[in-house]
Formats: sequence, structure tokens, C-alpha cells
Amino acid sequence: MHLLCRGRVKLLVASFTAVILLNLGCTCWPGNLDNGRSLLLAPCLADTPAAQVLERTVLESRVREVEAENRQIRLQLSQSSQGTAGAAAAAAQPQEGNYGNQQWGASADTGPEDVENTAEEKNSNHTECPRAPSVQKCELIHVACVCAGHNASRDVVTLSWMVPSVQVSFYDADELKSEVSWIPNKHYSGIYGLMKLTLTKALPSNLSKVIVLDTDITFATDIAELWGIFQKFTDKQVIGLVENQSDWYLGNLWKNHKPWPALGRGFNTGVILLYLERLRRIRWEQMWRLTAERELMSMLSTSLADQDIFNAFIKQNPVLVHQLPCFWNVQLSDHTRSEQCYTEVSDLKVIHWNSPKKLRVKNKHVEFFRNLYLTFLEYDGNLLRRELFGCPSQATAESIRLQASLEDLDEDDQCYDFRRERITVHRMHLYFLQYEYTPTEDDVTLVAQLSMDRLQMLEAICKHWEGPISLALYMSDAEAQQFLRYAQASEVLKSRMNVGYHVVYKEGQFYPVNLVRNVALRNAHTPYVFLADVDFLPMYGLYDYLRRAVGQLDMAHTKKALVVPAFETLRYRLSFPKSKAELLSMLDMGTLYTFRYHVWTKGHAPTNYAKWRTATTPYKVEWESDFEPYVVVRRDCPEYDQRFVGFGWNKVSHIMELDAQEYDLTVLPNAFMIHMPHAPSFDISKFRSSPGYRNCLGTLKDEFHQDLSRKYGSAALKQGTSRRERGGREGNERSEAADETPCDRSSTPWPSFTVTGCSAADDEMPKLEHKAHMGSQLAAQGQRDERHQT
Repeated sequence: MHLLCRGRVKLLVASFTAVILLNLGCTCWPGNLDNGRSLLLAPCLADTPAAQVLERTVLESRVREVEAENRQIRLQLSQSSQGTAGAAAAAAQPQEGNYGNQQWGASADTGPEDVENTAEEKNSNHTECPRAPSVQKCELIHVACVCAGHNASRDVVTLSWMVPSVQVSFYDADELKSEVSWIPNKHYSGIYGLMKLTLTKALPSNLSKVIVLDTDITFATDIAELWGIFQKFTDKQVIGLVENQSDWYLGNLWKNHKPWPALGRGFNTGVILLYLERLRRIRWEQMWRLTAERELMSMLSTSLADQDIFNAFIKQNPVLVHQLPCFWNVQLSDHTRSEQCYTEVSDLKVIHWNSPKKLRVKNKHVEFFRNLYLTFLEYDGNLLRRELFGCPSQATAESIRLQASLEDLDEDDQCYDFRRERITVHRMHLYFLQYEYTPTEDDVTLVAQLSMDRLQMLEAICKHWEGPISLALYMSDAEAQQFLRYAQASEVLKSRMNVGYHVVYKEGQFYPVNLVRNVALRNAHTPYVFLADVDFLPMYGLYDYLRRAVGQLDMAHTKKALVVPAFETLRYRLSFPKSKAELLSMLDMGTLYTFRYHVWTKGHAPTNYAKWRTATTPYKVEWESDFEPYVVVRRDCPEYDQRFVGFGWNKVSHIMELDAQEYDLTVLPNAFMIHMPHAPSFDISKFRSSPGYRNCLGTLKDEFHQDLSRKYGSAALKQGTSRRERGGREGNERSEAADETPCDRSSTPWPSFTVTGCSAADDEMPKLEHKAHMGSQLAAQGQRDERHQT
């Protein structure tokens, strides 16, 4: 497929192999009748001597006889096209304006040369019945698309699915802009709507033919059928097109409507067969330029971009065009007459959403077309990544590496599933929605990941954080479409162009939490990143506060990780504190807690909350075992270790590596974030219930420590010492803590569960019970503070 894209992705070319569905039977393509229109005859069912000597006059007579029964007979013939040899073929002349399965030939504008050409076609088409195009299995098919803008990237998302036997190449559109930038264009596609004119120059010189598609089409058949039509081209034909299915080029849509010149109704360029080798031979680049320059003298600009220039060229050179049946480009434009192209929607092969309204266009069958399109979008794209075709393909360096990694795994290893997940290559769609943002000095991006069940947090986060956000979403294909509809309906999300959404498609049995985090981290474009979780709401004004802090603490020249203290509430409805003083008051009243104090105090105790209460300047803390704060670091920080999937040690390991790289952990005195309650994840349930899961997590921890020691040497020794001091207690403590979690916040969100003690009823918890918890918490913090001072 050849794609011309605006932005990060420029022009994309992919070559792929496909299983070919051979067409049984053959079709005759006759020439023009006396009234200037051509007729597509029914399938030829036999090459009998009688059929070969059938005179044209006899055939025309029979056609007129069955005119009244045309629609019914054609339907019967389409159902019996593979029937008994020797059946007579019959068809009727279509009614005025009917596009059904016909080719339109010479019009009133046809010149003497055109008449001669169509006469030749009559003779040749009626002397024999050509065989249906035959495409060999595993034949290489080349497809080109021109895509512009973020919306087009969703239309061609399958190119990122790593389908076997598909090869993708990119070309820089900026190098081609000068070829067409001189042409004024009123079409909404802008300069990119003219890029198809440049394909003979953009594509490799050894590429002889290509199918060119707009990105707003839906295929309902095997594309190999379209590829096979190249075999029907005469020696002179270089372009295959479907007739335009509106009256645009007839010039009668409104008063003073003056379209570009065209042959009859003209042709639509949403689906094109380009014979590149022949186009280069006739000097296509010079010919379309001369045509455009001549017509622009009077037309001043194009209205339908490249389509106007293609039609003006064909008007002057009609012998070069091969007309495709209308079902190869059923056009759903505002003034379309495409309903006359088919009797049954099942007859359609390509649906073209060429109205600016796209899926909202008015058409009596639009609901069927829309459902066909949306159903495809919700298919599990992983199915297309299986080796379905049995066609040999050239192995890439990446596929060889993956195969070697798979062979190194021991399937008898009890942790095989964990290790297999680490090398899984997930499908991704970066910048799923439009993103426009220019970073500034000392700028900070909030980096987080989420799944479908945390989607409700997005609007709240956008209200609390006005800066750029990089979000990785772990979703199925169907969930991605649900998210798209949600985002397009949200006034809050629609107004934010500085939020980058990156979809990682689901595959495997574990949530690859650190892989998803890394996708969000890699696609942050500011000098600094705030590594957070989506179920936390940052304090109001935190974005501006962090930008000031990174400058004041000289983070550009020092290795620092700025700790944002984390708190939590068990209340689903919370009056969010507007200042540190208000937060401290809510802490004393038992409305808020220091994060996870009642479940896993080790995770955030080193933050030293007792000191933070009175701190007015940043203070340094030391790394301690199991510390997992939320930090602001430079964008070039180490990535998360992707061996950790599901629940457990996904953030702890990252903080350990920051410490091994000798980052200073500095707590910010006037920053905070609050965790909002939700049901526990599916992975924590597996952690609780499966001893094998917990054992494998312990094994992964040991391997991580060994790798860290080999990588950083003495810098990682204290971490190994700390682990040995804890001995075997850590696994039991973690397990017990997880079992005791009343409303656990896992960093790996999955579909929600109903959990006892984690409901809206918590809002009514007696204040005395809150204060009792708070008293023990502050006492422990005081003791820890004394130890730090000592």
C-alpha cells in the first residue's frame, strides 16, 4: 500500500501478498451501442461455435426484447454465473442514468479519435469471451494510499499491525510538495489532495503497477479481484477508474456551476489502477503539468483536487483510460446517484465515503454501510497477524530476533507465561487523536497509562493538569473505538490538543503495565516528565509549580528525582483541597490518608510525611527497600523494566534503577496528589489466589537484582544487601498486605469487581475510627522522623 501522509508519517508504501480467490467463469466487456452508452453483458457461459459467430445485430435485437425484464434476469444470471455451459447470455439496456454493472463509453463530447477507438473495442469485445483475470496465489500486490492528518492515521491503522507477508515503506511527502504546491486548490484536502499526481516520481522506478486508494474507502471483497483487472487493460490503457456517480462534471448542480472539463460524467479518483511503467513511458509528469497549466488559465483553481486534473487529462486522451464497473467505487457523496449502481448491497465491492460528512452522509443504505465499517474496526486485529496465507515472506531482522528469543524459552518453566509476555510485540497506534503542542523550556509532561475501566478519570485529570499529557491506553480494538466515541463526545477532551493518546492493543493474559508506561514515556516531548498513575488527581496548579521547581533545582545539570507526596481518600465524592493547609486539615479530620499507610507503608514511608507537614523547602530522602514514589525526572531517565507484568514490583524496580544511577530523591514541600478509590484489578486477584504467580514474581525479582548488579556494580550493592536482610519475609508480607487491602489501588487497571469494604458506604465511616487510624499513622511517622534525624 502506498500512503501519502502529513505530519510525522509522510508517504507510506506497502507491498503484500494475499490468498487469491479465483473468479470462476468469464465476463464479456462489450463496446458502445448506437446511443453512445456501453453495456456490460452477462457472464459468458460457454465458448460454443454458435456463440462465436453470433452477429451483433442479432444480439442487439435480443437485448431489446428483454429490456423490461432486465433487472430480474441480471439478478438470476449473477446467481448462476457458474451454471451449466451452453446457457444463453442476455442483458438489457439500462434505463437513463442507471450505473448498474455498466461501463460508460463515448459521450457527446467524444471526438473522432475516440469514436474510432470505441469502434475497435466493439469489434474485439464481441468476437470472443475473454477469460476472467487470473491472479496467482502469493502474487505480490502493490497498494498506494494518500493520507493526510491524524484522522487518516486511524484509517490506515492496519499497517501497524505487523501482518505477515506485508512490507511497508515510507516516503517523505515534504520532498514532493514543490511538485504540486503551485496549484491553487479549494478542496478541503489541501495540498495533500494533489499528491496522487506525483506517484510516478515518488514510487520506485521498478514498480510497474499499483492500486491507488483513498483512505475513506471500505473494501467488501478480496482486493486481488481488483488487481486482476490490470490484465484487462489494452496496450494503450494506463489508468483504470470508475465513473463519477454525481452530476458534478455535467455542470447542472446549481446556477453558474462551472466544473473542470471531463469526459461525460467524468471519473472519480478514490480508486485508481495506475500502470506506472506505461505512464512513465508516455511522460506522465509533463503531460499532467501541461494539462493543469492550460486549464488553470480559465479555471483559476481546482475544486476537487487531483480529480479535476485527472479528468481534464482523460478528456484530451480518452484512449488511455480503462473504465471499471461502478461497484468498485460506490461513492457516497452529497449529490451521489450511486444507488442506481446496484440492486443488492451484497453486490458492492468498495464503498467510498467521499462526502465531507463521512459516516453522517444521507443515503438509504447508509446504516448498512456504516455498520460494515464499524464492525471491521472492532475486529480483533491479532487475528490478521497469524500466518493465514502460507505464502513465503522474507524474514526481517526483528522477526529473526523474536524467533530466537522464543526458541530460548523453556516451555516447561513454571514462569514461561511471564517470560513469553516480555517478548510479545504488541500492535500500537501512536497519536490516536490529534496532538498539537510545542514544548517550552522547563516544560513537564504528565505520563500515565490506563485501561478502559479507568476512562472516567481522564476528564478530571485534564481539569487538574493544564500542561501536556502523554497517555498510553491498553485496549482491545473494540474498546479503542469506544474510547474514540467517548473522546469525541467529551467537551473537556475535545478542547485539549496537548494530550497524546497512544493505543497499545491487548494481547496475552497479563497486563504489560511497564511496556505501556514506556510507550507513554517515549512519546513525551518535553524536557521533563511527571511519572504518575491515572487514578491520581494532581493538586490544582501542580503543572506551574513543577515547572518552577525544575528550574530552581537545576535539574538540567543534576540527577534529581522530585518526589510528589501521595495521599488517598476512600470517598468517591471528595471536596478536593485547594492548598496544603486545607489538605493537612483533611488529614487531621480523617478525610484523607497518606497513601497506602493501611496496606503497604513501605511503599511511601521514606517520603517522611511528618517532616513534609512543616517543610517549606525541598528536602532529600534516602532510598529504602520497596520505595515507589511518584517522581518528576528528566525525559532521558531509564525506562521501566518490562519483565514485570501484572501486579507487583513494576514501579519499585524503576525507583531502584534510578537510585542505582545515583539520582537524588528530593521531596517537594508544597506539592501533592490524591488517589481516588476504585475496585481492585484482575491481576491483584491472580496474585492473591495463585502461589505460582507469587513464586514467579519472586523469581523475576531475583533476576532483576542480578541484572542490576551486573549493570551498575557497587551502586546496586545496598539494594542487594537490603534484600538479603529482609530474607524471605518480603513475599509473605506482600501477600498478606494484598489480602488485607480493603480498596487496593493497583497500577494495573482491569475491569472492576465489587469488593467488600470498598463502596460508597465508606463515606459514612465514623470520624472517630478515622482519627484512631490517623493517630497510629502519625505516631509511626514521628518515630520514623526521629530515626531520620538521628
